Amino acid sequence: MSVVPYKDQQEGKKAQVANMFNNISKRYDLLNHLLSLGIDITWRKKAIKMLQKDQPKVILDIATGTGDFAIEALALNPERVIGVDISEGMLAEGKKKIKNKKLDHLIEMQLGDSEKLLFEENKFDAVIVSFGVRNFENLEKGLADMYRVLKPGGKTVIVEFSKPKKFPFKQGYNFYFKYILPKIGKLVSKDQSAYTYLPESVQAFPDGDKFLTVLEKVGFKNTKCRPLTFGISSIYIGEK
Repeated sequence: MSVVPYKDQQEGKKAQVANMFNNISKRYDLLNHLLSLGIDITWRKKAIKMLQKDQPKVILDIATGTGDFAIEALALNPERVIGVDISEGMLAEGKKKIKNKKLDHLIEMQLGDSEKLLFEENKFDAVIVSFGVRNFENLEKGLADMYRVLKPGGKTVIVEFSKPKKFPFKQGYNFYFKYILPKIGKLVSKDQSAYTYLPESVQAFPDGDKFLTVLEKVGFKNTKCRPLTFGISSIYIGEK
């Protein structure tokens, strides 16, 4: 049984995740930076630097949300970044942000399913995801579709939460994630389920070497994992 945001509902994970992000979309950026103490911005910058040598021209940002990773990817001077997300609410916030920054000639935001991408094979020089793969209904299917649309020689760079292993950081992190984060999340977003789901989805996610194994299973090679900030999150890299 996969972890879902609303345990009392009959809808599948994909529909529930879309509804959850629609519910919290207007407060998402505030909460994201607040709950991570702004360190998520640093994580994204480090992830984008992993593509600096490759200089990708056309980039796909999956689970783009409000577009923060897509905007960060402009540091690579691409010709185009396409962001895809299943939440109309998140995309609406992202489109406003991108328009305000006058970046809509470089970034295109589209409604779409990460497990059924509406792009031809071998289209993108790079595929990036930040804090999105653990929300896939079918992890292997989503990663396989990312592999399909990536050009041969192209790279995927994925940032995702992971589980710290070392004492005492592991214990402090688990306490914050289980008891503090849901309370702040509920207070600001008015959706308690969203911030109860977050620690549950992180706990259920196959992080570290387990995730590299899944990447390799769908075809990625030269896979690497780089833990960040005592293992709170990790950057994963794979090549086609």
